[in-house]
This record gives sequence, C-alpha cells and structure tokens, in this order.
Amino acid sequence: MTTIKSILYPTDFSEHSQVAVPLAIDLAKRYDTELHCLHVVDTNHEFFMQSGIVAPMIAQPITGEALVAEAQKRMDDFVTQHLSEAGNSVRKSVIEGNPFEQIIRFVRDRQIGLLVMGTHGHSALASMLLGSVAEKVIRKAPCPVLSIRHPGHVFKAP
Repeated sequence: MTTIKSILYPTDFSEHSQVAVPLAIDLAKRYDTELHCLHVVDTNHEFFMQSGIVAPMIAQPITGEALVAEAQKRMDDFVTQHLSEAGNSVRKSVIEGNPFEQIIRFVRDRQIGLLVMGTHGHSALASMLLGSVAEKVIRKAPCPVLSIRHPGHVFKAP
C-alpha cells in the first residue's frame, strides 16, 4: 500500500476550488499527514481576472509585493474559514509565478504524495484565454492528482 506523506491543496480562493477542501481535509486526517495549502499569485500577466471580468491594469500600477501581501492576508482568512478542521497540520504558502509551473515545482520540491484540487477556478473566460491550470497540472504532476468538479458545473459532451 502506498503511504502518502503530504497532500497539496492549491487554491485560487474561488468557490469552484473550494469543492476540494472537504476531501483534502479528510485524506490528510486519514493518512495523518501535513496538508499544504498553496496560492500562486500570477504576476506575469498584464490582465487582472476576477469573476470572469478581464480589465487591463491601467489605473495605478500594483507591485508584485503588494499582490503577494494581499494574497497572504486572503490565505490566512481562507485557512481560518475553510481549513480549521485540519488543525495544526495545515502549512500555508503564497508564491509568485505561473500557477501551473509553480504548483508542479512545489510538488517536486516538497515531494508531495497527493494533489487534491478543483477542476475549475475563477472563470471560464480565464480558462479560454490562459488555458486550464487544473488540466495542465493533471497532465504533468509527478504524483497522483484528485480533481474535484463543482456540483453545479454541467459537463457538455463534445
């Protein structure tokens, strides 16, 4: 039997990514392992995407440091609100870069044994423009990946 020594739950703080939280917590408890919660601040794009709205960042420039600081606050709130059941096993990380690349690097560097994530993030529009982070992670991750679909997302056959 495979022993899972650590689990990664990457999040963009969206409702769609939160569907994976209960399973990530349950598995961390069952395997008595650390649960890593990761958010990647994508500072490589000139567009800010939130809830399907794409707006050029033309007003006042926002530094990468400011985005990371804000994301760190959101991470603290997120873990308190959604991952408190996991207890002290939660390890929070906020990093900058391309989300797909940083998730894969995080898994490799920390020898993560299992990745648990939602299949969709902020919006369908963001996926069309940037590609699906979850899809890329599932294809390239060096460990097993459990992808959880939001119950409200309807699959449409091609």
